[in-house]
Amino acid sequence: MKQQIARFSPHQNAKVMAVMWAVVSLIFLVPFFLLASLFGAGQTMPIWVIIVAPLFYLVIGYIGVVIACALYNVIAPFTGGIEYESTGSAGSTA
Repeated sequence: MKQQIARFSPHQNAKVMAVMWAVVSLIFLVPFFLLASLFGAGQTMPIWVIIVAPLFYLVIGYIGVVIACALYNVIAPFTGGIEYESTGSAGSTA
C-alpha cells in the first residue's frame, strides 16, 4: 500500500539527526587523531578538536534538519509529499 508522509516533526527529527551526526563525527575523528599522532602529525590537530567538532556537527546538524523539516512541511501539501510503499506484517489483522 502506498502512503505519503504529510509532515515531519522538526524538533524531534533534528534531535535524532544532530546526535547521530555528533556520534559519527567521533567515529571518524578519534581514529584519525590517533593515526595522525602515531605518524607525528599530532601537533597539527589539537586534542580539543575532538570535543569541538562533534559539538559543531550537533548544532549545525540540528539547525539544518529543523530548516529542512520546516521546508518540507511547507512544500509537501503542494507536491504530495514523500511517497513510500509498505506491506503489513505477518501477524497483523488489518
